[in-house]
Amino acid sequence: MRQVDKDSMRSIRSAKAGCRVIKIILVDDHQIVRRALRTILAAEPDMEVIAEAANGNTALRLVQELKPQVVLMDISMPNLNGIEATRRMLAESPEVKVVALSMHSDRPFVLNMLKAGATGYLRKDCALEELIRAIRMVVAKKTYLSPGVSNIVIREFVSRWTNSPSAFSILSAQERETLQLLAEGHTTDQIANSLCISVKAVAARRKQIMTKLGIHNLAGLTKYAVCQGLTTL
Repeated sequence: MRQVDKDSMRSIRSAKAGCRVIKIILVDDHQIVRRALRTILAAEPDMEVIAEAANGNTALRLVQELKPQVVLMDISMPNLNGIEATRRMLAESPEVKVVALSMHSDRPFVLNMLKAGATGYLRKDCALEELIRAIRMVVAKKTYLSPGVSNIVIREFVSRWTNSPSAFSILSAQERETLQLLAEGHTTDQIANSLCISVKAVAARRKQIMTKLGIHNLAGLTKYAVCQGLTTL
């Protein structure tokens, strides 16, 4: 009864302050972690822990019943892990924001959790202020990654981008320069003068660019150059 009264008083204070209460479910197989998190979040006037779960299966049921805005999700749990729970949860309730709070920051854990749909990822040793900030950011439809985690994501992105076909891997430096000028609306004569080559060489280079890219009109070349960051509209 005392706990209900405390929750009610916090909701009343939040309403009076004019702020919307963020309803949160804690998912972690360690009770002491859940208790600590509940204590931390109880100090925030715009946050309320409405339920706790010790595994992914319980979390799925509670989300369906209580419709929280945020779920703080551990990854390593018995019966149903946090990655699979997140995937199923968001398939049924895509409006829910899942923030991973884990002791793991290895590449597979991070990438698989984000692929499952989590919009936040923090280590359990993060600062309290960082956790609060992450919750507010995901509610505002933004993504929050702790610094160590963001480095993993950036490296993965760069690796995939480097290994995927692009203007920088398909075309030579001279061809990219010519493509930029074409996309910017320069005539063949203007390009020839700018690059100090013959009109015939420009035409040959343009044909080679079209062949390599499989694009056979100027509009398509322009769109490709913009998408690849060679120029802007």
